[in-house]
Amino acid sequence: MRAADRPARILVTRLGAMGDVIHALPAVADLRKRFPDAWIAWAVEPSWAALLEGNPHLNQIIPVPLAQWRRSKLAPASWRRVASFVAELRSIRFDLALDFQGLLKSAICASASGAGTVAGFERGLLREPPAGLLYDRRVLATSTHVVDLNRELAHFGHSQYPEGPPRFDLPAGDYSTQLPDRFVLASPQAGWGAKQWPWQNFAALASVLWRRNGLPLVADCPPSQTSVAVRIQEAAPPGAVILHPSSIPQLIAATRRATAVVGVDSGPLHLAAAIEKRGIAIFGPTAPARNGPCGDSIRVIRAAGAQTSYRRLSEPSASMRACSPEQAYQRLRPMLR
Repeated sequence: MRAADRPARILVTRLGAMGDVIHALPAVADLRKRFPDAWIAWAVEPSWAALLEGNPHLNQIIPVPLAQWRRSKLAPASWRRVASFVAELRSIRFDLALDFQGLLKSAICASASGAGTVAGFERGLLREPPAGLLYDRRVLATSTHVVDLNRELAHFGHSQYPEGPPRFDLPAGDYSTQLPDRFVLASPQAGWGAKQWPWQNFAALASVLWRRNGLPLVADCPPSQTSVAVRIQEAAPPGAVILHPSSIPQLIAATRRATAVVGVDSGPLHLAAAIEKRGIAIFGPTAPARNGPCGDSIRVIRAAGAQTSYRRLSEPSASMRACSPEQAYQRLRPMLR
C-alpha cells in the first residue's frame, strides 16, 4: 500500500484568500475522519491563519509569508529565509501534500515540502494549468460547488465520497467591539469590483432598514480599507450606518451576533454561510452554483439574464447594478423578525 493511501503526515496548501480558505475547511474535516491518527498541517498566508485557529482537525498551522518575501525578493536575507522555510517544511517528512488552490505558488509550496505524493486537481480545474506539472496525482472532480470539489480532492476522487453536511469548525471570534443588540451586517467589498454592489445601494438599503425597522446597518471592512464603508455612512441618515473596521476574529464575532447579513461573493459572505447565519447574497458575474453560499441559510439574488464571466473588472457589473435596494430589502425583511 502506498504511503499516500494511508498517510501519517499530510500537508494541505490553500494559501488564501478568506472565502477560499473557508471553502476548504470541510475537506480537512473529511481528511481527519478518513485518517484519524494522521498529523495534518495547513500552509496558509499569515493574513488568513486566524480562520484556522483552534481547528480540531489540524495539528499544525504553517504560515507562509509570501508578501514579506515578495517585498524583498532580491535581498540575500530573503532567500535565506525561504531556504530555511523549505528546510523546516521538509523536516516534517510529509507522506502526502494536497494542493486545493491550483496556482503555481501553492503547487510549488506543496512540491517543496518533499512529500512522497503531491496531489491536486486535473488540468481543466486549475486556474494556472502549469501547476499540474508539479503533481504526482491529478484528481478529476465532478462536483459543481467548490466546497464539494475540495471534498472530492480530499478523497482523491474515490467513490466513497463522504456523506453528511460539510463541517467548517470556525473559531468563536473576538467579541471585544461594541455593537448594538440587533443589527444587519454588511461587508460591501469584494475581491474585485465587478462582484461589488454599488455603495450607493448599500446606503439606500441602510436608509430603508433604519426608517422601517429601526435597525442599523453595520458596515464591516478591514481597518486598512475603510473608504467604501465611510461613503456608505456619509450617504445614509445619521445613525443608520455603524462603521466596523475589524480583524478576522472580530468579523467572526460580529457575524455570529448579527440579526442578518447582506453580502456579495466575498469571504465575509462565505463566513456567514459557514456558520448558518440568515441573510441575502447579491450575485452577478460569478456563478452561485459554483461559488454561492454553502447551505440554505442565505438566499441568493441574481438578475435575470446575468452573464457568468468572472471578468475582473474594477466597477460593479451591470447585473450587480440591476438588483435594487428595495428588492434586497424585500428578500431580507422576513429574516428580521
